Amino acid sequence: MSDSGKKKPPLVAEKRYGKAPAKKTATKRTAKAKTKAKTAPKRRSAPKRSAKKRNPIVAFFLGIIRWVLRLIWAVVWRVSFVVGVVIALAVSYVYMSLPEVEDLLDGRARGSVTLLDRDERVFAWRGDQFGGAVTADTVSKHLKNAVVATEDKRFYRHFGVSPRGVASAVRINLREGRGPLSGHGGSTITQQTAKLLCLGVEYDASQWDSEAAYVQDCRRGSLWRKVKEAIYAMAMEVKYTKNEILSVYLNRAYMGGGAYGAEAATQRYFGKPAANANPAESAMLAGLLTKPSTLAPTANLGRSQDRAATVLRLMNEQGYLTDEETQYWQDNPAILSEAAEENAGGYFADWVMSTGPEFFTRNTTEDVILKTTFDGRIQQAAEDGLDWVFENKVREGSKAQAAIVVMSADGAVRAMVGGRQTKVSGAFNRAVQAKRQTGSAFKPFVYATALDLGGHYDDRVVDEPYCQSIPGSGQWCPKNYTGKYYGDVTLTFALQNSLNIPAVKVSEKAGREKVRTVAEMFGIESDLAAGPALALGASESSLLEMTGAYAGILNGGSSVTPYGLVELRLLGDDAPLMGTGGGIGERVITDAAARELIWMMEKVVSEGTGGRAKIEGWQVAGKTGTTQAARDAWFIGFTNEYVAGVWMGYDDNTPLTGVTGGGLPAEIWRETMTRVHEGIEPRPLPAFVPKPQSRAPQQRQRQGQGIEGVVNGILQDIFGGR
Repeated sequence: MSDSGKKKPPLVAEKRYGKAPAKKTATKRTAKAKTKAKTAPKRRSAPKRSAKKRNPIVAFFLGIIRWVLRLIWAVVWRVSFVVGVVIALAVSYVYMSLPEVEDLLDGRARGSVTLLDRDERVFAWRGDQFGGAVTADTVSKHLKNAVVATEDKRFYRHFGVSPRGVASAVRINLREGRGPLSGHGGSTITQQTAKLLCLGVEYDASQWDSEAAYVQDCRRGSLWRKVKEAIYAMAMEVKYTKNEILSVYLNRAYMGGGAYGAEAATQRYFGKPAANANPAESAMLAGLLTKPSTLAPTANLGRSQDRAATVLRLMNEQGYLTDEETQYWQDNPAILSEAAEENAGGYFADWVMSTGPEFFTRNTTEDVILKTTFDGRIQQAAEDGLDWVFENKVREGSKAQAAIVVMSADGAVRAMVGGRQTKVSGAFNRAVQAKRQTGSAFKPFVYATALDLGGHYDDRVVDEPYCQSIPGSGQWCPKNYTGKYYGDVTLTFALQNSLNIPAVKVSEKAGREKVRTVAEMFGIESDLAAGPALALGASESSLLEMTGAYAGILNGGSSVTPYGLVELRLLGDDAPLMGTGGGIGERVITDAAARELIWMMEKVVSEGTGGRAKIEGWQVAGKTGTTQAARDAWFIGFTNEYVAGVWMGYDDNTPLTGVTGGGLPAEIWRETMTRVHEGIEPRPLPAFVPKPQSRAPQQRQRQGQGIEGVVNGILQDIFGGR
């Protein structure tokens, strides 16, 4: 049979290449599956799950919420964009107005005054002290680290403003019951620097009542001010590097004690440059930044050291110090330099500042150097002497005050204590500012007048009841302090025992106007009493004036102007702008009269009312003084080397109890001058040696005639052509 009638399978390429079997198998499996599916019983298909219908009310509100959120987002990003543009423009505007960083380092409105002692060592500062510009790279790394650790630990990571710091400050303020912007500010170092720069606003005297008002305006903490401060800070971040911003801060920050900037503060407190500050000193300086006046080590060293210990702990927590280093420096806290520890010459420095030209001292815009007559050793002696007497001789709780002035014979003031509280600045200075009755301390000028007119130490005067009619006041009858009368006495005896009646008689015979003239020429510038009580010290004077007048007696009878300023020059200049403002002036009494008066005043100490002022090995001359009702007590005296005056009393004129010039003031004088003369070879006073037989016949005839004979003899000499 023929096969032509059979249907032939189509030829496919797979057969030729050997792939047909695999396909065939797959085809067979598919066909088998289809067959099985057809023969299998028909299953029920699962019903379709219909979508859960949402509550229409919920759906409505969800839609509203989605719409509101989309609206808020649309508004927020647009507003944020606008605010960002405005901030960028504001920052750009401020950026264009910022000066070069070098112009920002010294921002003081006035200059500094540095006071040097007689050996040209710094002992005090006044004004706005600025030690010179420093940078973050030139100061000690410990100081740099301490400031960052204390004031802004994220300083090198933020862009001028720290949102985290602001949020933290707001939280603390609210927790402590204050307003969100009151108290902690969360300011970065950059923001603090912006505030120190007053956001670029310069001080203008025509716009502010004072510099203090300007500073207060710069420190305002309103919300708008904070916004401006943040913009200014961001502009600074764009304009300057981090270290440049820190440099401005380190130069402008006030660190107490009149010191502006790290260099001035390091010199002020530690006597070294800022580059050499160790970790303890750096921590103390950084600790001042929060409350510079309160925490200044010159105000309270212990409190300042406690604050420094906290700063050291912060430095440790931030990795600037190891545990061992932290413990070491906490155990060895910073101490003040010798000059800062002494806080020497507060009263003296204030006085010198008041004597110089105002535009170079109190209101200087320059940095000024004042060389003075101050002697720190003598100042310490005066303070120690005063303290010793009040601790050992005065009842506890006494409010009595005292003042001391020590000077050389030419009027160069070496030390000054204006009150019992010695570590002060700007306090009431009782040595200069207090005008008090001088009492018997005035009597040497009465006898100086008589001696200059030809009288002598052994001329005689009668101490007896004495009255004088005062027009408009009636009878005036002075009495001696003891209430006794001593009859016919010498001038020396009258002075050494401070007898009142002989002093009045001598004054009246010599002439009140002459006595007043002599006192004024010796330097007592206060108004002197017009009546006979002039001789008893009824006039008021300052301790400085009286001590200067006694210096005139010591130097041989020439007037003396007390002075403390030797030389004034500008910082960096060698040539002084002005020199000494005092010293020895014109002659008031003869040298012979001065020597005789010194001899009489030596008897006051060696044999009279001033016995408590004796110094072993030294000749001392002086005079006690006690005013009416013992409201004031004085002792002023001198050795061959120095003159010193002591006043004691109450500020409210309350009478002293059991105190006279020969008592506590003389003891203060002795304790002071004993310390002053330590290590000095004793030398005798420039007094004459009494030789009565050498006097001229006519002078000898005046002996025994009393003061009347003295005056009559003088008149004879004048009008007799002698």
